[in-house]
Amino acid sequence: MTRLTSTGRSVLSYPDRGATRFRPLPDGYHHLHHRTRIGYGRAAFEAAGAAVSSFRMHRATGASVRADGPAIPGTRVEIGLGVGRLRITVPCEVVWTPDSPGRLAGFAYGTLAGHPESGEESFLVELAADGNVWFEVTAFSRPAVWYTRLAGPLVPVLQRAYARLLGRRLRALAAAA
Repeated sequence: MTRLTSTGRSVLSYPDRGATRFRPLPDGYHHLHHRTRIGYGRAAFEAAGAAVSSFRMHRATGASVRADGPAIPGTRVEIGLGVGRLRITVPCEVVWTPDSPGRLAGFAYGTLAGHPESGEESFLVELAADGNVWFEVTAFSRPAVWYTRLAGPLVPVLQRAYARLLGRRLRALAAAA
């Protein structure tokens, strides 16, 4: 894992820290909710939880990941998406992790200055009572720079497509374990 060099405590670029955990999602943002079944049983849950918490799920999509530690509150993360001149790096900070070990795994990160959007996104794996393993992405965001404002309604479409891609990659990672 490539580490970031920290220049002090980061400041989130939005005021609604933790809203993906406590809900309802705040007004004034685009809301995203995607949930997909990724497997069955404790082994699938453990494998999926480890893939999410280590950022391996993100890497499986072709994204580059730099983090200054594991997915725990306060960890700074930069996700690189795209190729060549169309590559963007999105800085974030892990703002919460679930407090139900054995049933929920994952994290949420919030945007930092320099991110093209402003908001928060959570990535959770749940082991349901019936043994099914679910992956859920919940987010709220709004444009923070000119090009995401210009892209308008295309950004939520791309975010939903990326959430679906994460689910497919996580399903494969869980099945391979």
